Amino acid sequence: MRLARVAHSDGVSFVALEPDPSAPREKILAVEIDQHPFGEPTYTGRTWPMADVRLLAPILPTKVICVGKNYAEHAREMGGEPPENPVIFMKPSTTVTGPNAPIKLPASSERVDFEGELAAVVGQPCKNVPAARGGEVLLGYTIANDVTARDQQQADGQWTRAKGYDTFCPLGPWIDTEVTPNDLALRTELDGEVKQESRTSLLLHDVGSLVAWISRVMTLLPGDVILTGTPAGVGPMQDGQTVSVSIDGLGALTNPVQAER
Repeated sequence: MRLARVAHSDGVSFVALEPDPSAPREKILAVEIDQHPFGEPTYTGRTWPMADVRLLAPILPTKVICVGKNYAEHAREMGGEPPENPVIFMKPSTTVTGPNAPIKLPASSERVDFEGELAAVVGQPCKNVPAARGGEVLLGYTIANDVTARDQQQADGQWTRAKGYDTFCPLGPWIDTEVTPNDLALRTELDGEVKQESRTSLLLHDVGSLVAWISRVMTLLPGDVILTGTPAGVGPMQDGQTVSVSIDGLGALTNPVQAER
């Protein structure tokens, strides 16, 4: 199942996309889910053609937990060796934005980078989850861009400011509840030029291990999002450009880039 969150003439709803969103857009229906998408969905009976709705970020998490340096080549391009254990940090919920919404470049930063990533969405409250059961607590997977003010990250020595600006966590276009995350192709393009190209099989710590590591630290709640790390090839974005992250089976997350005004 593919779950989305959409704006329509009557407000905002969670929906299931039927049939598969890879079908021509004019043939896809957004089928409204009552209240929330967790557990077995209940439908209201309302539907909209995709042409009549606007895709939003598929979930509004209470927290976004990110994993740094989880691809060996990215760790090296950042000037170090891969860490033995996952390195986690957080982005505030206010960083989240949706497909086709602008990424705003803050005037206080001279370099803002893209970081395409696979994102896991938590489906139930959980704590101290064994790695072997990590996938069982997830609702599904989506695409993320862990936007980073690189100059501020380097200047501060910790990452909250650099990772925390509004619009610095595009998510979408939907959550897939059936995809297997073990070996998916990931690609980031800037104005159509490929900048990052890798596979999730190269993650140093797989999704189950990340759920286990993070849930030993904090309780995970339904809708929380785990960003699993970015591969090598990160780089700066400029005003007027367009960045697109695509992952096998999950579609593409595309956002224009705008200077803050």
